[in-house]
Amino acid sequence: MYNTPLPNATDLPSARKLLRSTLIALAVAIVLLITVVLPAEYAIDPTGIGRMLGLTEMGEIKTQLAEEAAADAALDAAAAGETSVPAIGAVPASAPVTAAATATTSTPANAKPAQDWQDEMQVVLQPGEGAEIKLAMTAGQRAQFSWTVQGGVVNFDTHGDGGGQSISYEKGRSVAADDGEVEAAFDGNHGWFWRNRGDAPVTVVVRVRGQYSGIKRLV
Repeated sequence: MYNTPLPNATDLPSARKLLRSTLIALAVAIVLLITVVLPAEYAIDPTGIGRMLGLTEMGEIKTQLAEEAAADAALDAAAAGETSVPAIGAVPASAPVTAAATATTSTPANAKPAQDWQDEMQVVLQPGEGAEIKLAMTAGQRAQFSWTVQGGVVNFDTHGDGGGQSISYEKGRSVAADDGEVEAAFDGNHGWFWRNRGDAPVTVVVRVRGQYSGIKRLV
């Protein structure tokens, strides 16, 4: 049987070399933390390098949307014990600035004809104001959507919550429109939160169709 010979003591790195390698690795990790991780994740940029690389703006978006999502989650929890989800196409009576699904606003060029959608809702957002519209869905259900902003752009978070679970499907900043499909990851409410960070009021028009039992505005 062949046995690999043990290395000599002189072949092994000395304690001094090991300490030096450890200190170098620690220094590199600290540099990456300050110049990359903190700007990209938390918008903390003490050196200014993160902004030069475009990472700080990414962190600002994440921080802002995280704050808005937290506020949204608190509102969802408060609304959980309120009235049940209205029937498809119904507009909640408590929604102060929503319009019915038959609103007379013109159909944007990139949206599908109104008759192809099950429901349509719209909200007017004053500067700094946020709003949320959710679909009641069970796990695996799919719903197609298209929303547009009239008069400006918004920050948004497409997400879901229910049964102690939460998920963010997509986030964006300064967006004028979006469309696609939401597949519910679990039973609960799935939809959109928008916030107007501009200086003038905007109107968000959202159209949906597919597999869901109700639509409501939570904020």
